[in-house]
Amino acid sequence: MPASPPLRILHCFRSPVGGIFRHVRDLVEEHRAAGHEVGILCDSSTGGEHEERLFDQIRPQLSLGLTRLPMRRSISPEDLTALYRSYKHIRSLRPDVLHGHGAKGGAVARLIGSVLRVNRYRVARFYSPHGGTLHFNRNSLAGQGVLRLERMQEYFADAIVFVCDYERRTYVEKVGAPRTVSRVIYNGIKDAEFQPVPAASDAADFLYIGMLRDLKGPDVFIDAFARTERAVGRPLSAVMVGDGPDRDRYAQMMAERGLGRRIRMMPAMPARSGFALADTVVVPSRAEAMPYIVLEALAAGKPVIASRVGGIPEVLGTDSAALARPGDAGDLSRIMVDALTIEGWHDINMPKPDAFRSVFSASVMARSMLDLYQNILAETQVRPSR
Repeated sequence: MPASPPLRILHCFRSPVGGIFRHVRDLVEEHRAAGHEVGILCDSSTGGEHEERLFDQIRPQLSLGLTRLPMRRSISPEDLTALYRSYKHIRSLRPDVLHGHGAKGGAVARLIGSVLRVNRYRVARFYSPHGGTLHFNRNSLAGQGVLRLERMQEYFADAIVFVCDYERRTYVEKVGAPRTVSRVIYNGIKDAEFQPVPAASDAADFLYIGMLRDLKGPDVFIDAFARTERAVGRPLSAVMVGDGPDRDRYAQMMAERGLGRRIRMMPAMPARSGFALADTVVVPSRAEAMPYIVLEALAAGKPVIASRVGGIPEVLGTDSAALARPGDAGDLSRIMVDALTIEGWHDINMPKPDAFRSVFSASVMARSMLDLYQNILAETQVRPSR
């Protein structure tokens, strides 16, 4: 990254679980390595032992500290208390950059940053939706309220950062064209993750790894697996890695179809450990923004079959033969059969490694984000606060 005066950067988000937490950790590590001071403010009531281990790993890099306060998922009167406590803490840190992730984190960063600006304190306010409120339906009463709040909060942001063009297009469709600076900066994978993960000697044919809930499509995966077996005329094997509220229902679904011996279920584990368990990764989601599991699998050299949802086509290619119709087990099975039976299917249909790395690496993501921070801060020196 180019030399620049050290910045004080604070990331605000609600839940330290999943993609947002991964995104922030990567930014923290990259920006700290570049000499900047970084901190995190997030919810204290979510996350488990796995997340605590991740916090322990990253805490030494948080020169602005790790602060956890209660933040409810839904809007509630308790938000006022959380906002006031957050304001006092953030004011004491005197950050140059407030970057809010997700709906609650975005509200904290934008509103508190704006109060600081009113008091003639220079701070740049950034917001990354990460899906979040963009999943709401415009035709529902709740959706109308939430999306109008999104529009109103544009006046309190200096820039909106989307993790993929799909997210940007969805924002324009549901909220409107941004009235402030906006950028698409893709999620990225750390350099150390661009190493092949060879399949174990007893590797299964297919791997599902992720939350065990219908939105992620485990039921579609099980149905497609059964169809693929019938199509190729021989027994196959699969592994499902993850935890979630519907785990028992999926186990029952497999038992009813006689698949219990050929689909093994395992608890959540690091993605790269899971990749060694099978030859091909299947991502059958019904909805996504920009899922890290696709990026991680490709960086590990694994073939990926996925639903045509969210930003996945921006990774695999809009016309990729590896993309299935979301929720369509028959279409997913057709691609799984091709992956098993067409020689060289992986080489034909996966992104070229060098081209993939040039776009979806954490170093590229962090450098692009830092450039945006610096550009906005340069503007705040000469323009009046909103």
